[in-house]
Amino acid sequence: MKKQAMQFTIEGSPLAVRRGLAAMLACSALRGLDVCARGTAEIVLAEVFNNIVEHAYAGQAGSISVSLCDLGMGVEVVVTDQGHAFPQEQLPQGKLPPIDASQDLPEGGFGWYLIRTLVQDLTYRRSQSTNHLSFVLPADATLARVD
Repeated sequence: MKKQAMQFTIEGSPLAVRRGLAAMLACSALRGLDVCARGTAEIVLAEVFNNIVEHAYAGQAGSISVSLCDLGMGVEVVVTDQGHAFPQEQLPQGKLPPIDASQDLPEGGFGWYLIRTLVQDLTYRRSQSTNHLSFVLPADATLARVD
């Protein structure tokens, strides 16, 4: 049985994201995950929120709305914002960037790979001026997708 969703609204700034993420990790829906799954949740949510701040809002003011619902087998997450849409209104493929063992690791390019690998039922749609991203964080981190 689906429980009542917990709602959060955070401003689209790095400091507000850190505070909002801490509040979400303290809520009952995420506290119910096993230790490893909570770490996964923190990584995924931080990547999603930071992408919204850096790319969707790109320095402009805006807020991020988040709904967390304990499904028992995981936590359903629905994130909305009014920032820029993804190119072609499609999520990035999340391919790992080329890595040359003789050089330092690239600065970016891992976020969508991590998100796609660590969640289930990932969907995105753009409706009017709103981005809607949803996914399930598995209650047991061993249930995440492995390519």
